[in-house]
Order: sequence, then structure tokens, then C-alpha cells
Amino acid sequence: MIYTSYDMVQDCRADKPEGWTYFVSNYVPLIRKLLAHYGGSGELNRILVAVSKAGSSLFQSMEPVPERWFIAELRQKVLTELPVPAPGIAVDLETVAAAFEPLTLAEKQVAWIETMNYDSALTGAMMRMAPKTVEKIRERASELLRGKVDSWRRGLLVENGRVLGQEAAAAGGKDCLPVKVFLDILDGRTTWQGRESMEQHVLRCWHCIDHYSRMVEVLELIRGVQPLTEQEAAPYLQLLGIRTAKQSIWKRIAGKG
Repeated sequence: MIYTSYDMVQDCRADKPEGWTYFVSNYVPLIRKLLAHYGGSGELNRILVAVSKAGSSLFQSMEPVPERWFIAELRQKVLTELPVPAPGIAVDLETVAAAFEPLTLAEKQVAWIETMNYDSALTGAMMRMAPKTVEKIRERASELLRGKVDSWRRGLLVENGRVLGQEAAAAGGKDCLPVKVFLDILDGRTTWQGRESMEQHVLRCWHCIDHYSRMVEVLELIRGVQPLTEQEAAPYLQLLGIRTAKQSIWKRIAGKG
């Protein structure tokens, strides 16, 4: 029997050691990676407690949960626990949206991923583009934004990234797309017609551009991440007040029993 993220969500809701053991083993490494990228590496213990609190939205779903959806939600929860630096020069989402109106969807994503503090090389890997292409798109985006603001400097998007991300996440509407649409596209399971329909909406919706970009980011986050060993997980389980997992639990979550 294979233990899944759906099993984990159910078991964490029921406060079972199996769920928390799986969560700690598989998602503490991802939380570490998020904190290393977004700042706050020394906050791991505090944030782990915060994201695992009873009632967290992470563990509310009782439907089968795609793991990448769970990771994207975990990412959002981790970021809400981090302080948001005040930008030296503030810019709002409305201004950014107006500036980037001439860009294609792919170009808007490339520009938006800059707000998430990814350099040209990593963005190119995520978007399957050459880093030089990413740099050219970002130069154009910078000039477009420069023409819309009173004060400007290179790096303005990165400075405002966390605030812009919060604005975009809060800007969803009834027509916004579910995560399955983005996962189907990333997995190559959508039709040409389905992709065209998606692009028509996302092109004008910064909530969905942000959502789509976060799903692309998830693929980067999970690359090369290894679960904790039983010994590595033990201090975090103790932190959460979970009794030391028995060997049978580790076998179960590894799909060995």
C-alpha cells in the first residue's frame, strides 16, 4: 500500500502519528528550501509549529489532494508567517498590470517570476527558455514599468515582490481557474483548445498569472529534495509533540508495508 498526500491530510486532521511523520519527513526539507530562498532560515521551528497548528487550512481538505497543490498551499502558508520587508519604492499591482499589458502570457510570467526573486538561469529552467531570452524579456518589462512610475530603479519588482504576491493572491474572482487546469497544462494533459481557453483568461488575470507561476515554482521546489531520515525527523516530531514514530509507521509511509 502506498501512503499518499491524501492519506497524510486525513491522518493529520485526526492527529495520527502517521500523518505527522509523513509531513515532517517530506515537507520540512521543502520548508527549509522556501526559507532559504525567501529569507528566514532561522525561523524553521517557529514556522513548522505555525503551519502544523490544528485548524490550518493545509489539512482541511478531505478530497484526494494532488501533492503539488499541497506544496503550493504550504508555500503560501510559510510566506504568510514571514515578515514582509517594506520596499524603498512602492509599486502596486494595478500599476504593474497596466505596464505589462503589451506582454504575452509567457512574458508576463517571466516578469512575474522576477517578483518571486528567481534569477534568469532558474527562471529559464522553469519556463524552458534560454537565460538570455529571460533577460531580454525582463529588460523590456523594466522599461515598460519605468514608464508608469514616478520613481524607478532596477530591482523594483523584487523589492515589491512579497506585497505584489499578496495583492495578486487576494484578487481572485469567480472565473479564476482551479489548480487542476494548471497541473494538466504542466503535465501535457490538456488539449490545444483547452490551453487556448486558459490563456485567454490568464492573460488578463494577475491572480491566475500568480497562481500559474506558483505551480511552475513548485516543480523547481521539489527538484532534488530528499525526505528526512527517521533520525533527522525525530527532533521536529518532538517539537510538534508527536510521539516517536514506530518502525511500522515508517514502513507504511515509505510504501513498504
